Amino acid sequence: MSDPFYTLYQGLEREGPGEPADVAWAAQVLDLPRDARICDAGCGSGADVPALLAAAPEGHVTAIDNHRPFIDELLVRMLGEPRVMAYKGNMAKLKGPYDLIWSAGAMYFLGVNKGLTVWRPALSKGGAVAFTEPCFFTDTPSEAARVFWEGYETGTAAQIAAHVRAAGFETLATRRVSDAAWESYYTPLEARIAQLRPTADEALTAVLDASTAEIAIWRAVKAETGYLLSVVRPV
Repeated sequence: MSDPFYTLYQGLEREGPGEPADVAWAAQVLDLPRDARICDAGCGSGADVPALLAAAPEGHVTAIDNHRPFIDELLVRMLGEPRVMAYKGNMAKLKGPYDLIWSAGAMYFLGVNKGLTVWRPALSKGGAVAFTEPCFFTDTPSEAARVFWEGYETGTAAQIAAHVRAAGFETLATRRVSDAAWESYYTPLEARIAQLRPTADEALTAVLDASTAEIAIWRAVKAETGYLLSVVRPV
């Protein structure tokens, strides 16, 4: 039986919100070396890999994800690119050393404190982490904004920074992932949902319905919540 989640996302460019400008901004904050060693932790099918390669024109990107079909898609996408290595693995057990660990929408699975703690040994001297994390942009988020994250312990920017400090890191800079970056993810997803719905079985229909509801909620609460991109470094 095919995985309905993968059926929905197969072949899409992105599995989460983001845009090349996010990577370029983080690289600028860090004055990233041209030959930087970069890890894309929780890379999905590799939407951010081209931007990471552009940020370090003489560098190398190691991409890791726990879902083999996404790695297979990435390898096809990057066929013939010697500066990319991709493999299925546990992003909590990175080897390194890396000058930058980039993680878009995947720190979610580890938690900020744990993620930074287990990644610290994989950083080079002076290395940094750039990650996106669910964030409330208000101290009084609505119930709908809370529902959007399905019970995840979402915090404000100040609370995320506190988790960073607790892990022994400092926050160098932050910025919100833009509405345009969210729409660049959701617009193609909506088209795929419409394409699949007429022939979807019960399991796939449930996934399509959940994704449709997610999109609608985000558009209603996007002023209150979204992703915060943080660039952090060990103290």
